[in-house]
Amino acid sequence: MPIAAVPKYLQENDSEFYLSSPPGHRFLLYFPVWGEDQQTSRFTWDMKDRVPRIDKKTKHQKVSKSGPVWEDAPNDLFACTIAACKTPQHDEERPRARKPKADSGLQPWKAVEKSLLARQKTNAASRIAHDSLLRMEAQAIAPFTTGLGNEHPLENGFAFLNPYGLPYLPGSGVKGVLRQAAQELASGQWDSSQGWSADPYWEMNVGTAKDPSWLPLSMLDVLFGRETLAGDPDHVRGALSFWDVIPQIDDNKGDSLLVEIMTPHQSHYYQQKAQAGSTTPHDSGQPNPICFLTVPPGSRFTFHVVCDEQHLKRLTSNKNNKKEKVPDLLAEGETHWKKLLQTAFRHAFQWLGFGAKTAVGYGAMQALESAASTPTLAQQGTTPATAPQPQSATPSVQSKEEQWTNVTLTYSKGGGGMITVSGSAGKAEARGAQAQTILKSLMPEQAKRLEKKGNLTNLTVLVHVEGNRRTVMKVLQENSSV
Repeated sequence: MPIAAVPKYLQENDSEFYLSSPPGHRFLLYFPVWGEDQQTSRFTWDMKDRVPRIDKKTKHQKVSKSGPVWEDAPNDLFACTIAACKTPQHDEERPRARKPKADSGLQPWKAVEKSLLARQKTNAASRIAHDSLLRMEAQAIAPFTTGLGNEHPLENGFAFLNPYGLPYLPGSGVKGVLRQAAQELASGQWDSSQGWSADPYWEMNVGTAKDPSWLPLSMLDVLFGRETLAGDPDHVRGALSFWDVIPQIDDNKGDSLLVEIMTPHQSHYYQQKAQAGSTTPHDSGQPNPICFLTVPPGSRFTFHVVCDEQHLKRLTSNKNNKKEKVPDLLAEGETHWKKLLQTAFRHAFQWLGFGAKTAVGYGAMQALESAASTPTLAQQGTTPATAPQPQSATPSVQSKEEQWTNVTLTYSKGGGGMITVSGSAGKAEARGAQAQTILKSLMPEQAKRLEKKGNLTNLTVLVHVEGNRRTVMKVLQENSSV
């Protein structure tokens, strides 16, 4: 007798079967966001639950002259927490009909993750033997998120690798970030270009043998492909290909994804909807909390880049006669394609980030040196006595501490807590444990006002500045006021 090819958890007679599925299936196929009316025991297909209003004193449902009192409870955070493989907290003031059992987290799906990583490792082994693959190990030092533009009831999607339902970073996203890193290094605006250049060192004949038409190619063109405008027929495929990346969530950092919240305060301006009598930006707009998923800091990322060396040889076979010294991307040295990619990776780790929301610090990583990602001295063509010292792919950055006066401080609970201060000098942030330390250092009247008003004004704070990163260190109480 044939058996339906469906996951095992679908065969179980359990109304909460989705708790046995991976996060991608919970977030996409079985997202438990649609509300339930406890009065009628029916699903409303709305993003709110219809729950009884509880009297804080008696702990019973409030009753009016017309009968029991019911109210709407937003269901997005509740559902997003389940999608992150966490057990939602029970709210006694808004009790829900659905009380999920304890969530097993991502542990049951570690075997699938390890199987996918083992498959990549096996495929990479043959490439490493032919010296045509570069592998870079990195660790996230900030939350990572991607796929926010995907359609979803929460307005912010997430990229999951189907049919496995595990988070991943598409190879196309890796390629885009590294191309941007290479362009920045080649621009000459950093202390060292690390071998990158935008000069057209090579040419390609896009005409005929009798009537040649030469197309100039730079390092970026031959490695990443030539970016063409609409209607341009002269496309060039790059020699590099980039594999998808599967984040390896550290069990010691938590066995689940994180749920973070962004709270736009000026949606009336962005959507041009009349609110508070105006469509201009102002601070009296209605806040609109929006939940989204992230991969926690501390997760490991393994990047694989494969070079089609035969194609690379074809692209670089015709040198530009106008250039006196043309680099060889296949010869050991600073301009070898692996060395170039390593500098681009390190530049991207520190200054660009991967995934979405990189402008506010998400997706920052640090390289983890390993034998698989670092060329040996023999590969570098050097001896231990003459081995070159590693060079930074970024300009020298000095750190300093600044005292900012007359700033406004706001606090957001999402992602473990985040403090933001803004003033004439710009903006600075503090996240997680640092944010909690600052909150505990506030005076009682400051803490009360922050909880009531959502912000503190006319403060003086100490800010640590390192490059373009600005971190709030503490509030200077002697000069601050509420």
